[in-house]
Amino acid sequence: MSEPADAAPPAALLSLDNQFCFALYSASHAVTKTYKPLLERLGLTYPQYLVMLVLWEQDAILVKDIGARLFLDSGTLTPLLKRLEANRLLERRRDPHDERQVRISLTPAGRALREQAIDIPRQLLCASGQQAQVLGRLRADLASVRDDLLKSTDAGQ
Repeated sequence: MSEPADAAPPAALLSLDNQFCFALYSASHAVTKTYKPLLERLGLTYPQYLVMLVLWEQDAILVKDIGARLFLDSGTLTPLLKRLEANRLLERRRDPHDERQVRISLTPAGRALREQAIDIPRQLLCASGQQAQVLGRLRADLASVRDDLLKSTDAGQ
């Protein structure tokens, strides 16, 4: 843990280099920049890749469940799904049990793309110069921070 905000000199409180949010933002930018050439070979953007990861874990899933996994609302998710459908990687169908819901299923091409993507996590690990255990701990720590922040913002509403 860092020192309490009131113990830091006032000028340091707003120093860009002292901001957790900026370290996270700039690291995220670097990660997506590293993914870009790897995913271009597959014809995917980074957000599309995230959707495909969800579907490779669980096929025939509801749009709302994909959104929950990715922390995306339907207004952001729907264009991604339409583009993936236009690329014939998935199909969108009304759920037969509840016509209000849309179920997303991989096509054969979408399932086959998984094999082409299988080495991407290793490539990103190599590009990071980090050990898998280090990135695993960092991922867990970031997920914990995310969850705590979401609890905090949900409690304030």
